[in-house]
Amino acid sequence: MYSISENLKTARFLPHKIENRIAAVKMLRNSPRGSIHKICRKYHISRASLWRWNKLYDGTKESLMDKSHRPLSQHPNAHTNNEIRHIRDYCRRNPHISLCKLWYNLKIHKGYTRNITSLYRLLKRLGIKYNKSDKKVKKYIPKPYHTPKNIGEKWQVDVKYVPDYCKYDNLPKDLHFYQYTCIDEASRERYIYHYMEQSPQNTVDFIKRCIKYFGYKSNIIQTDNGMEFCFFKDVKKIHPLEQLCLELNIEHKRIKPRTPRHNGKVERSHRNDQERFYDHLKFYSMDDLHLQASRYLKRSNNIPMSVLNYLTPKEMRNKLCLAA
Repeated sequence: MYSISENLKTARFLPHKIENRIAAVKMLRNSPRGSIHKICRKYHISRASLWRWNKLYDGTKESLMDKSHRPLSQHPNAHTNNEIRHIRDYCRRNPHISLCKLWYNLKIHKGYTRNITSLYRLLKRLGIKYNKSDKKVKKYIPKPYHTPKNIGEKWQVDVKYVPDYCKYDNLPKDLHFYQYTCIDEASRERYIYHYMEQSPQNTVDFIKRCIKYFGYKSNIIQTDNGMEFCFFKDVKKIHPLEQLCLELNIEHKRIKPRTPRHNGKVERSHRNDQERFYDHLKFYSMDDLHLQASRYLKRSNNIPMSVLNYLTPKEMRNKLCLAA
């Protein structure tokens, strides 16, 4: 059981009640100066607060009550009565006007010089409602994405820039490296290979290496709209990748511009590469990079994935091959 004195010791007087303020001041005035420390400890106040209350107290409760901190004079940049009247009239005559239109019309016709945030705060303070937008923006609902059930139906191909901090100092600073990545959407099995530039010729070479590595060619190859995968519309020359796809009877599918989420599987694998490989990588030559990347590729294709019901990509490929 706690005693009453123990409860008083641990009691907090925040915010300080008016009765406690009066009691502290009276105790100060009726006690010697040496008891100031005891008074402050008893009421959990500072010396500055005690002396301020003592100066203000004139025997009435009102003298120790909290005063308003609102400035006595109006701010020099506050809205004038004429401006407020114009704004009220404009909102009354145009009840469905948006904030941007209201601010623009006041600026053009009434010489309104303040920014739009000042107008917003004034409308909120006056309780004037306005139309928040001219038209309702429909919420984006992504279309359901069809994931192939069989291997070889679709490959996602993309390029990742190898960070410069992975290179040793013996390599030139203007020498860059790029990782080409291909992932089978059904099994999530990947193949990666590194080049010193991202070019159409390297893309063709990479696709040929993919066919050799997987042991089959895909029906569809899905890429973004980079120059290593396609040319602009006004370029009449056929792209080397398109030529290769025509020869191998492969459909080349390009995603919409600025929508990397449509190539989400290969993009997500690049984030894994950054966390698992490049954040811990140091290489001194192209051959060294190929060697370390081949070891990492073997390791990454044997990591269980939750989306595959905790099978590895290699195990998923074997399962799909048996089912076919």
